[in-house]
Amino acid sequence: MSYSKEDIIRMVREGDVEFIRLQFTDIFGQLKNVAITATQIEKAVNNQIMFDGSSIEGFVRIDESDQYLYPDLDSFVIFPWRPSHKKVARLICDVHDPDGTPFVGDPRGVLKRALKKAEAMGYDAFNVGPEAEFFLFKTDDEGRPTTQTNDEAGYFDLSPLDHGEGTRREICLALEQMGFEIEASHHEVAAGQHEIDFKYADALRTADNIMTFKLAVKTLAQKSGLHATFMPKPIFGINGSGMHTNMSLFRDGKNAFYDPSDKRGLSKEAYSFIAGILAHVQGMAAVTNPLVNSYKRLVPGYEAPCYLAWSASNRSALIRIPAARGQSTRVELRCPDPCCNPYLELAVCLAAGLDGIEKGMTPPPEITENIFAMDEAARRARGIESLPGSLDEAIRALEADPLILDTLGEHVAANYIEGKKKEWEEYRTRVSSWERDKYMLLY
Repeated sequence: MSYSKEDIIRMVREGDVEFIRLQFTDIFGQLKNVAITATQIEKAVNNQIMFDGSSIEGFVRIDESDQYLYPDLDSFVIFPWRPSHKKVARLICDVHDPDGTPFVGDPRGVLKRALKKAEAMGYDAFNVGPEAEFFLFKTDDEGRPTTQTNDEAGYFDLSPLDHGEGTRREICLALEQMGFEIEASHHEVAAGQHEIDFKYADALRTADNIMTFKLAVKTLAQKSGLHATFMPKPIFGINGSGMHTNMSLFRDGKNAFYDPSDKRGLSKEAYSFIAGILAHVQGMAAVTNPLVNSYKRLVPGYEAPCYLAWSASNRSALIRIPAARGQSTRVELRCPDPCCNPYLELAVCLAAGLDGIEKGMTPPPEITENIFAMDEAARRARGIESLPGSLDEAIRALEADPLILDTLGEHVAANYIEGKKKEWEEYRTRVSSWERDKYMLLY
């Protein structure tokens, strides 16, 4: 739905809206907001709300701190979980400098720049459908999260085994009130693990939707006395949470990845897009899998793909082509996790795929066997490489990939890498409970 400034002002005044959250996302994927009262809505829609950018990690220095929020008017929505009287609404915003130019460190702007490249190459749309998984854990008497689920359910189970079914239902209903089209909701493989799939959209709207989705899940879980986490690997020995990302490019309203004359129904552009992703996926990993903890999910044995291969059906491959063809033809990248910044993730995925198309890259042969069952020698013989094994390796791969650095832009890349290096150093020097359990008595 498309809104004008007048529409927003009217909906706020006639809809009993008292507070409006002007939301934006920092480079590390954390949702931020400036809350205003309804009396300030005219200033907001006229891009006159200012905030201190120096307080946001990775934004600007203290001597250049003033920045402005430019609301995307079509993102206006009322939060269904807040009071029905004196309601709370939100607008998703772009960040601009005082002179009106888009701020180079705004992740939403990074994705917009990547989409402009696709448009310049003749593509009408870059559609994306995410599959974000999460865990629901009980909280203790002080409201802090535990790792207890009281949930013995597995894949596609239902109550009474699935103790999170009621919370998942509330989340789905709230998201539908906010304009989401929920396609599926189910229990995942691990106890306490869940997935809610919503309909694909253009990449910018999908990234906005992912941020809204995570906010809704965490908020409604808390209202149910639970803690929702998108942490990739919260518990050792069970499956972690991923965010499989389904992507398709359109030209003149037609899916550019579909070719009925090909034996797999894939176009040359689809093959080149796959090749581009495989060529850059190691350099992308620090973005698609941004945490120290991300690399504890990307290990063999838990359905998380860690080997660089593609297949039309094989779920052990990093890239899979789901069975649907025609307008639904898509490329599924299976390594990203839901802690990533979706604006940066989709920007680097698109840039890598477009690089493959521009250069006419050809992917390696399809791998149809279970890669997890291969030993290292067998993988080496097939030319199958691995994703980085740690955040440290991922950072170094990012620093070595000019395309991904250029896609992020100098400002975002420098600040992102600096922040991730600090995170790795803190982890590297921190003494863990595993070390104490392993060595304290033994030595």
